[in-house]
Amino acid sequence: MTGSSHPEEAALPQRLLVGAGTVDFATREIEMPGGRRAIRVTPKAAAVLRALARTPGAVLSRNDLLAEAWPDTLPTDDVLTQAVTQLRKAFGSGSAGAAEGRRYIETIAKGGYRLTVPVTVPGDAVSTAAAPADVSTTAEGEPTRDGSDTPAPTRPAGTTPAPAPAPPGRWTQAWWAGAVLAVVAICVVSAVLLASRDPGPRLAATDDVSALAPGKPYRLVTSAAGFELSPSLSPDAGMVAYSASMLPDGTPLPGASILVQATSGAAPRAVSRPRAGERDDLPAWSPDGRDIAFARWDAAGGCRILLVSATAVGGEREIARCDGSELLSFDWLPDGSGLLFGTMTGSRDGAGLRILDLDPAAGGWRPLRYSATPGDLDYLPKVSPDGRWIAFIRNPQLGDLWRIPIDGGEAEQLTRLGTELRGLSWTRDGYALVYGRRIDSETRLHRLDLRTGATSDLGVEDAQMPVIARDADMVAFVHRQPQFGIQRIDAETGRRRPLFASSGRDTQPVAAPDGRQLVFTSDRTGSFELWWVDLARPGSLRPIAGVRPDTRQPPVWSADSRRLLLSALDAQGRPGVVEIGPASGRVTPLPVPAARPVQAVYGAGGGLLVIEEEREGRTVLVAYDRDWRVRGRMEGVSHVRFDPRHARVLYTRLDGNGLWSAPADLALSRTRQLSADVPSRWRYRSWALTTEGRLSYLDSDAGCRTRMTLFDLGDEGLRPAHSDCLDASHRSAVNGFSSLRDDWLVAVAVDDGTDIGLMPVPSDSDAPTSLIAKWLISMKRKSS
Repeated sequence: MTGSSHPEEAALPQRLLVGAGTVDFATREIEMPGGRRAIRVTPKAAAVLRALARTPGAVLSRNDLLAEAWPDTLPTDDVLTQAVTQLRKAFGSGSAGAAEGRRYIETIAKGGYRLTVPVTVPGDAVSTAAAPADVSTTAEGEPTRDGSDTPAPTRPAGTTPAPAPAPPGRWTQAWWAGAVLAVVAICVVSAVLLASRDPGPRLAATDDVSALAPGKPYRLVTSAAGFELSPSLSPDAGMVAYSASMLPDGTPLPGASILVQATSGAAPRAVSRPRAGERDDLPAWSPDGRDIAFARWDAAGGCRILLVSATAVGGEREIARCDGSELLSFDWLPDGSGLLFGTMTGSRDGAGLRILDLDPAAGGWRPLRYSATPGDLDYLPKVSPDGRWIAFIRNPQLGDLWRIPIDGGEAEQLTRLGTELRGLSWTRDGYALVYGRRIDSETRLHRLDLRTGATSDLGVEDAQMPVIARDADMVAFVHRQPQFGIQRIDAETGRRRPLFASSGRDTQPVAAPDGRQLVFTSDRTGSFELWWVDLARPGSLRPIAGVRPDTRQPPVWSADSRRLLLSALDAQGRPGVVEIGPASGRVTPLPVPAARPVQAVYGAGGGLLVIEEEREGRTVLVAYDRDWRVRGRMEGVSHVRFDPRHARVLYTRLDGNGLWSAPADLALSRTRQLSADVPSRWRYRSWALTTEGRLSYLDSDAGCRTRMTLFDLGDEGLRPAHSDCLDASHRSAVNGFSSLRDDWLVAVAVDDGTDIGLMPVPSDSDAPTSLIAKWLISMKRKSS
């Protein structure tokens, strides 16, 4: 750990059991039983915990902890308090609750802190120190020394055990006995069938589950600084190809290149040779393992699809152009005869799924005939292992999974998520799809069983873009754990100033029109919440109780800065619209007459503008008056804002780039297009109106990864007024922004990067025995 000078540092393992929690110092993660996910703490908080864990039960002074975690600096006591608070929140993220976290680290008045729970090494039966004396908590919840050596009783004194349940009736006993015998018989038959089935090819150096990180279902096969993206596995999963701009030793590459390495962790080698300013991405391994197809973009926006040998160096061969494609996607056909492309946004004839035959005699491009609406963006097409189906994501801005027969035909909607999807792959048996889905502040891997329609979370945090090997049950994915903090950026000088210390991800900052208030979303407490603060009183920072924000759209303030609208999720994950008085914390659900609202903003005359998700992934913008009467409707809207200066509605569309305006009643005859290219179709949320009536837009180019541009909003369209480069090199550096007078409030990635993860494909949770057991349970319920 940086900053430590203790000789015991090397002896302390990277992974410890602290009380009931598992601490991984390599990733700075604390995982508690019953917690939704592991909580990642800052390096300083991890350094404090490491110091306390070396001598559990002993009191360490504040000066000792400051000297260890903040060497060669002059920090204030506040930074240590924040670190301890962060650790307590992490230890309180499990099913035992926040009180458990406060109990783990005790404050010694005028002394310092001590760890009150045993510390052990996973797999060891002996603690590294004896458990300290029991602790209790004050009325304020602060742990204090109790002084008693008597262990707490397992049951409060004076209580009696709960009465045993009444024995079941004879019929019930007989029914369950028969059911158990049936299940046992089925298990025996299934075991015989599974034992006789061909297990398939074995892997070299990648199928050893014991090599995975302890306590995690995966291991990381890359470790370079920066971003490793777009993994593709060789057919036997022995090699992985990915895009990166830096070698593991820190040597920068001329441009983002395609690297190939063994999944056992050997050093990578570059198989593509981009020139300075070019970027190679999206490698796709051919079914025979000989070639890799990939895309190359140049500084001028040109795009080419190239083929390169997976084993030799050089020899790149262009097979297609993809100029102007903003969200490019392609994959090999199972027989290796061609590539299957998703919608190519930059091509006039690139709508829908198409096949590129690699044999020139076959005729080049071949469109697939299937049901689709003009403007649909069909992304990440993948052919099933048996060659019968093509699965894809339709309109990934508010996406769902779909499939069509391999030769085209009727499109079938497989999910009703309406959310941001990142990645898609078939399991080898063809019975399920594995995909990445945005959940709160992170993207997680999920599995869709195509036989039952059931979905399941695979338990892998911060994972996206899964890809399963053709001939091996291994899946690679992009593992990302960013930390976003809100910074105030001077629009004139570019000077940055952090607003709030946080161990979590603070995103989607939205300043009120009065310039005094700010709301943002954050998982800083372990739960994803909406936070409010009066900027003139930093101590007023607090979460809005009882609200789980829907991350698809940011909150929207009223013109008088007294209320805000938010799309929120209920306990079952269903979206709805709430109105919040942030100063009071009052939350009022609104009776929006829509089953799946996506975004709501204040309109003219006290009315509301609501984007609703309809069937088959379509959207409609509806203008309501105060009595919920419909004043107007407009199909295909992806994002909406109301411009009070001109009493008009500004919106973007799912089916193309650009900005449109409409009157308050959404009359189609009076709509106008203000821009044909800003915002782009994919950056439909990356724009906002400033308090001065300008439009701010976040995009990127070859020279600036994160660029903020101001446009004047005239009757004739957008006119660029000012542009600032917020970050020249980091991808995805910003997760939400807002304007505040002459400054920007931006959620900036202060700790970011990605690695490639690898793990066995999770077993089928709906095997025949599980399905029959479920049927038996359902029959039992019917008979009760």
